[in-house]
Amino acid sequence: MKCFLISDNVDTKMGMRLAGVEGVVVHSREETLSALKKAVSEENIAVIMITKKLTALCDDYIYDYKLNNKSPLIVEIPDRHGNSGISDTITGYVNEAIGIKL
Repeated sequence: MKCFLISDNVDTKMGMRLAGVEGVVVHSREETLSALKKAVSEENIAVIMITKKLTALCDDYIYDYKLNNKSPLIVEIPDRHGNSGISDTITGYVNEAIGIKL
């Protein structure tokens, strides 16, 4: 099983490539959706990593996919310019899942 990267940044792609992770660089919502749909259709991809900026472009598709499919796992990662904000992301998932603001 492989990991796959969808990035908006060549530097992030090159860094992940050094770790053996293949990927693509995209910039628009249409390119992102096309790359996601292609990646989820490949049986040998277990984890799709996507940068935070691209997640914001197509969060409706990603959230729907995560709710209705078990694999591949889609993981949001910060790019080289951003902070992780992981606690905000987790809080957002909990708020969305149970409908209570924490």
